[in-house]
Amino acid sequence: MVQGYRLVVHAHGGPDAIEREDYIFPEPAAGELLIETEAVGLNFIDVYYRTGLYPAPLPLPLGSESAGRVVAIGPGVEGFAVGDRVGCVQGDGAYASHRTIKALQAVRLPTTVSAEVAAASMLKGFTACYLAEDIIPLAPGDLALIHSAAGGVGSLLVPWLRDKGVIVVAHAGTPEKAANVPADHVLSCSFEELPQALLEVTDGRKADIVYDGVGKASWSASLACLRKRGLMVSFGNASGAVPPVALTDLMRAGSLMVIRPTMADFIATPQDLAQTAERLFDRIARGVVTPVIGQRFALEDAAEAHRALEARQTSGSTVLIP
Repeated sequence: MVQGYRLVVHAHGGPDAIEREDYIFPEPAAGELLIETEAVGLNFIDVYYRTGLYPAPLPLPLGSESAGRVVAIGPGVEGFAVGDRVGCVQGDGAYASHRTIKALQAVRLPTTVSAEVAAASMLKGFTACYLAEDIIPLAPGDLALIHSAAGGVGSLLVPWLRDKGVIVVAHAGTPEKAANVPADHVLSCSFEELPQALLEVTDGRKADIVYDGVGKASWSASLACLRKRGLMVSFGNASGAVPPVALTDLMRAGSLMVIRPTMADFIATPQDLAQTAERLFDRIARGVVTPVIGQRFALEDAAEAHRALEARQTSGSTVLIP
């Protein structure tokens, strides 16, 4: 057993709903690893669980993404040793001094990837991976529009797609954020102005695919930016959930296609997880993507980190340090 602490939500609500509590972490059970946390990744999905947008039993140990070192190994686990550096993006309980995870969900970290970089890049990088590689086959010359392009997922997805030869139009919340996005075209206009602004920078061409992690606020603009038979990829709800969609609206807009994916379905098996991690770490090693840690907070200041994230005051990734 290990004495430590964790951050939990006993009742859904704002950032103040996050509470610290002392906790004794038991020895890992069969198939499990006990990890000493070195860094935690902050993600919008943490907000969704905190507020209750995504249902989960209470009390809820917050967080899904963390990296650290193995300190204990449960019965039946093979291929890991005490001291190994690993990361995990599945399950809960990442906001803690220690964490128990399933060995099948552990990702072994290369020596070139620090715990902070892993915590800053795994969930967002795995998301960028399935968006770029697994939704549809994209070819050089295809045109993609990416919302929140300066954010955690966007800052990885933009260079990932450009490495494939995709033409990327990036949309960022402010001119300051837009200035740091290495896309073919960068826009920072309002959502209402976006469809016309897209046509102006592309000489009248609409997007083949739109990657939208914003949700409610950007939904109409995203659809208006798509060519006929284009694909809308709605993968997040930063501004709130997308309202109910009438399929006839998609028909009238040009036989548009829509997918609402979730990362869990793309790393559901150990083989899928390993392949996804390999593709991300390969692109980090080759310099295709460079995870940017824009902010660091003490883990116990997670409520402040949540406020900054919801106010769109962050850029790149945010890590929490125990």
